Amino acid sequence: MDQVERAEGYAEHTDQYVDGAWRPALDAGTIPVLDPATERLLATVPAGGAADVDAAVAAARRAARAWGATTAAERLVPLTRLRDGLAAHQEEIAATVVAELGSPIGFATAVHAALPLAVTESYLALLADYVFEERVGNSVVHAEPAGVVAAITPWNYPLHQIVAKVVPALAAGCPVVLKPAEDTPLVARLFARLVDAAGFPAGVFNLVTGTGAVAGAALVGHPEVDVVSFTGSTAVGRTVGETAGRAIKRVALELGGKSANVVLPGADLARAVNVNLANVCANSGQACNAWTRLLVHRDRYEEAVELAAKAAEKYAPGDPTDPQTRLGPLVSDRQRERVRGHIAGALAQGARLVAGGAEAPDGLATGFYVRPTVLADVTGDMAIAQEEVFGPVLVVLAYEDEDHAAELANATEYGLAAAVWAEDADTAARFARRLDAGQVDINGGRFNPVAPFGGYKKSGLGRELGRHGMEEFLQYKSLQY
Repeated sequence: MDQVERAEGYAEHTDQYVDGAWRPALDAGTIPVLDPATERLLATVPAGGAADVDAAVAAARRAARAWGATTAAERLVPLTRLRDGLAAHQEEIAATVVAELGSPIGFATAVHAALPLAVTESYLALLADYVFEERVGNSVVHAEPAGVVAAITPWNYPLHQIVAKVVPALAAGCPVVLKPAEDTPLVARLFARLVDAAGFPAGVFNLVTGTGAVAGAALVGHPEVDVVSFTGSTAVGRTVGETAGRAIKRVALELGGKSANVVLPGADLARAVNVNLANVCANSGQACNAWTRLLVHRDRYEEAVELAAKAAEKYAPGDPTDPQTRLGPLVSDRQRERVRGHIAGALAQGARLVAGGAEAPDGLATGFYVRPTVLADVTGDMAIAQEEVFGPVLVVLAYEDEDHAAELANATEYGLAAAVWAEDADTAARFARRLDAGQVDINGGRFNPVAPFGGYKKSGLGRELGRHGMEEFLQYKSLQY
């Protein structure tokens, strides 16, 4: 990486957080971390491998029985200090995510920094009142920690996904080894600093940076790991599930999506389309639950296409450090080229370009930027309507009636999320019950950080957030009297 210009404040990190302390990495090799807006080198972190994973898992195993034996009240003490640390470092969290992910500062502040704090607070409230023991007939059922947890997190919502796994696992009494995405390890290191300051016992939380192919695989296959919680692509999730299954390990998988936004006749079309563009451009479209398919009745199809093209004009790509910017770069050159390839492929299959395109945005020769793109005349069998793009790309499909709309919405291998717009909430809710999706927003319903998040079909197994999220890390023992 000598040829890459270094950013101001460049740092070479050589340690992992293992057994309650920052310790020199045991495996050779480093991972470069780039600023996706400037393409400058922000930092390097260790490329952990089997030795680092072994050390982290051993530390977690040593801590497991004592941490699992603590009371909820005892676990609340360091978890509350962690919450306070997240609250005190909101600005640093947002700035870190802007630097390594390219998220616009407004979105980074409101979502990347604030949402993990809200999720942590929700688990403090849940843990304070959670009943870990209940009588069922002549039995007493105990909810106990499921053991050592491997948490493998993605780059698109780097701190939120860390918190959504680590905090409920710790609340349940499980020690954790975290392997964050290699594109965004800096906010994970910041989180580890906050965990360290919160005073958890040694080994309860461990951080190993590394690639998925090496550190991630070693962690998933480690015989001393009891639970694997993975968020990422369906392709990798399949491999994770196979490895965990052979070892009879518990596994939770939060995978891909190709979510439909269905606008029923009588709905406010302009609002539905404008909210859809905001949704698909949030985080530069790098969201597994983004509404990337807009389904509109054929009678209003061209109106919807025009509305979408006009709405896309509001999301000009720009400098993510500028508070006025609403659309930043994608996380990497690899991701940018992948999205551009999807756009070009759709046009080759007959889609009509009504906004954006695969060319670099004007005036942004540097940075991994993609234009906000709207494609019309898309049919359900096109690759762009079936495959997860993970960029600011919306496709518009026409349906004939509600049965056809439900058929189109369900006609992918994914089932993570969806949205329905109708003249009234009851009509929308009735249609939503026909959709194969784990979460459905009704007439623009807000994200709920305590509702279960997860998908149907190949969008994954298990749930995150709220009570359902913590119960992924519990196992049950019944005592018969």
